[in-house]
Amino acid sequence: MKKLVATAGLDREEWLRYRKRGLGGSDAGAVCGLNPYRTAMQVYDDKTTDATEETDNEAMRQGRELEDYVARRFMEAAGKKVRRANFMYYDEENPFMLADVDRMIVGENAGLECKTASPYLADRWKNGEIPVSYQIQCYHYMSVCNADAWYIAVVIFGREFKYYRIERDEEVISDLRQIERNFWESHILKRILPEPDGSELADKVISGYFKKSMEETIPLRGFDEKLGRRQELESLLDEMTTEKKQIEQELKLYLGEAEAAENANYRVSWKSVNSQRIDEKRLKEERPEVYEQYRKTLSFRRFTVKAA
Repeated sequence: MKKLVATAGLDREEWLRYRKRGLGGSDAGAVCGLNPYRTAMQVYDDKTTDATEETDNEAMRQGRELEDYVARRFMEAAGKKVRRANFMYYDEENPFMLADVDRMIVGENAGLECKTASPYLADRWKNGEIPVSYQIQCYHYMSVCNADAWYIAVVIFGREFKYYRIERDEEVISDLRQIERNFWESHILKRILPEPDGSELADKVISGYFKKSMEETIPLRGFDEKLGRRQELESLLDEMTTEKKQIEQELKLYLGEAEAAENANYRVSWKSVNSQRIDEKRLKEERPEVYEQYRKTLSFRRFTVKAA
């Protein structure tokens, strides 16, 4: 492995700029289509634009700030010592593969990935299981750092602490390198958007690239089979939605005025809820100047499909 830049004292914006030079561990799962929170399209957008604004939320912030706590818990539980790497590394043979690791294990050719998880996601870690995207992240680090193994430790808030050792697997690492190389060379370098995956995240990226429409109609070629399948799925969804609604209606009749019903397997509730909202029609009629002052115009492209 080679050192790209020292991360100690590096401000966050500069750190984000260095990350644009290649694919990091958190990108690997998305490129493989295995990250439920990030898509290949988002990775493409991140690496091909100059923007350094990163999506952040409370869970991500807690994960960063509790990294040191997770590392300490790992040392206590595993009886091992860890150290900060303080560098962003890259693979000499595949320089587009980057690694900014949480910790390295003292006395071993291995590293540590620190995670935090909501108790609602505890099932993803049960019976020795590790979320697949995190496994891919660890294999990515093993590849870049030429490590023999990688540890992953997780604190499940309010419940428990776990850690696992993932051994190096040459076949998995070889496949991962090929997938990342293909993504980097075929999409990032050539500036070609990857294939969509049907997620809302992909929808958001596509809408960001093509914000406005032009008054132009182009020939529709090569989509008849897929559009036919779309119609089949739409009919199926309508049937499923109706069946779901029917079951819900039967449950409401069963509940009557009761707020909830439960058994060993399910709990059903139908509670009274008070909701407040602005009466736009009345506001527009009685206070048109206020209505105009706060009215907001939303710009978006409406997608429709009609059969000939």
